[in-house]
Amino acid sequence: MEQLARYLLGLALLVATTQVLTRIFSLRLGALPVTAILRAVVQLGLIALVLRGIISFSWAAPLFFVLMLSTAAYTSGRHTRPLHRGPAAATAGLALGAVLTVTAIFVLGLVPFSTQNFIAMSGIIIGGTMTAVTFTARNFISQCEYRVGEIEGWWALGTLPGTFVGALMGGAPPLLAAQMQIAVLAGQTLSGLIASLVFTAWISRARQLPARRTPPRVNPL
Repeated sequence: MEQLARYLLGLALLVATTQVLTRIFSLRLGALPVTAILRAVVQLGLIALVLRGIISFSWAAPLFFVLMLSTAAYTSGRHTRPLHRGPAAATAGLALGAVLTVTAIFVLGLVPFSTQNFIAMSGIIIGGTMTAVTFTARNFISQCEYRVGEIEGWWALGTLPGTFVGALMGGAPPLLAAQMQIAVLAGQTLSGLIASLVFTAWISRARQLPARRTPPRVNPL
């Protein structure tokens, strides 16, 4: 209990210092630093409770994997809405990339299988894959807007070419932590590549350009 009290006191000190600095330098953030920390405390607290239950009941791990994948697909899907069937393509790429890569990591023995390791590796791989899909979508939309004439020309022709530290803090031996870190790097690269390729191949078959984005308004001086 004493340790928790010290933790909360230290956290409050950091937040208060942040708030004071924003006032001194007139950053006009209001209570944003405080609300951000409070939101993180609630979210991470709930996640910690859920993970504690999942680790105790290993049968729930696949359900949590599906939940993480669904959340990542929803997040990436929001950035792919200007594209024809963008959310569906993002979901397909994420699912294929993450499932194949996580399976390969444990089948190849890169990381010893356990419920805890499965949740940790899945979260990292899915998160990295979500980032890859999101950046791929943004780049695809940007290129379509920049090369609209070239794309329409091809259409006219009828063709279109188409944790290391976290593991140590969690109590893992240094060798295992290194193995996990290397596996994460290799896994994220593979999963991100698969997801990006699936996403791009799917989107490239569309017969319409992305929805034009509204340019940001510039406030007059």
